[in-house]
Order: sequence, then structure tokens, then C-alpha cells
Amino acid sequence: MTPRGKIFLLMLLIALGAGGFYLRSLSRRVLLEPTPRAEEAARAKLSQIALQPNNGTTQLATLYFPVLNEGKIMPESRSITWAQSDADRVRQIVLALAEGSHQGYGRVLPASTSVRAVFLAPDSTAYLDLSNDILNDFEPGIQSETLAVYSLVNSITINIPSVKRVQFLIQGQQVETLDGHADLSAAFTSDPTRVKSAP
Repeated sequence: MTPRGKIFLLMLLIALGAGGFYLRSLSRRVLLEPTPRAEEAARAKLSQIALQPNNGTTQLATLYFPVLNEGKIMPESRSITWAQSDADRVRQIVLALAEGSHQGYGRVLPASTSVRAVFLAPDSTAYLDLSNDILNDFEPGIQSETLAVYSLVNSITINIPSVKRVQFLIQGQQVETLDGHADLSAAFTSDPTRVKSAP
């Protein structure tokens, strides 16, 4: 074999070795690293834990979850140790809703949904900025979207008297609809007619 052929063969072996090493590390990263959704769910859980103060007042909050087959929202009591600020209390309510019902009612938000920010305006409007994860694993349709909106709005306004209206933002932007159905262009007030009355 000529010296030139030996050099070519050596370079080929080095390239194959480097490629194999890269492929091995890439496959390890793909198989072992948690998916973004798992990371987001873990981040939402950590946010919820961080918002549970040690010295706050623990009270029963009323959360509303959808009952799709009846087109209503159902109240469910949840013990919450309230944060000091109303903005953090709004976060606590949203995270509790994202956790899901303890009584088997419908889901309001995907578990991976995170609260990007909460702004309280002087006119008693809460601007609730959610991540676009709210659009993932969301049951589409006008009824499911409307019930999700009123589950959030009624849960926030009933537990935080200083909030009278809720305006939704997705990724910091005002959006026209949630997923093509529910109109989100204006702020919402609570609607007691959406609540399922006791039998």
C-alpha cells in the first residue's frame, strides 16, 4: 500500500471513530434526557411548591372544573395556604387548576401549562399571561374552551375579591381565541349561571 493510501485509510478510521463517538453521545442524550414536556410539568410543580408559603393563612378555596357532558362547571374545595400578594394568589389558583380535579371532573389546563406573569390593573382586571402549552393536549371545541375559560375566571374572582375581571394573554400577547373557538379579545367577568347547581 502506498504512503498516500495509508494516510487516507488512517483519516477514514479517525473519521469513523469520531462519528461513532458522536452517534453514541447523541443517542444517549435523546434516550436519557427528559422531554421538554416533562421538564415543564416539573417546573410547574416546583412553582406551585414555591408559592406555598410557610406562614400564610390556610383556607378552603373554591375551584371550578368543567363537566363537559352537562356544559357546566362544578365547584371543588381545595385547601390553599395563601401567598401574600394577590398576583401570587392568582398563580396559586391557576396552578391548582392545572394540577387537575381531585374528584374526577374535567381538566381545565394541561399539566404543563405555566403562568408566565400576572399583572393586576387598578381597574380590578387581572392580566393572566399563560405559556402556549395551554394549547397542547387541549380538547378542542367551543364548549370545552368556554368551560375552561369560566373555570379559570370564576375560580380567580370568587377567591380573590380584588379581581373583578380576567384578561388572558398567551406568551405575552393578546389573542383573539383560545384554540379557534372561545373569544379572548376582551376581559371576562365571572358567570354564576355556568356553575352546576346542587341536585
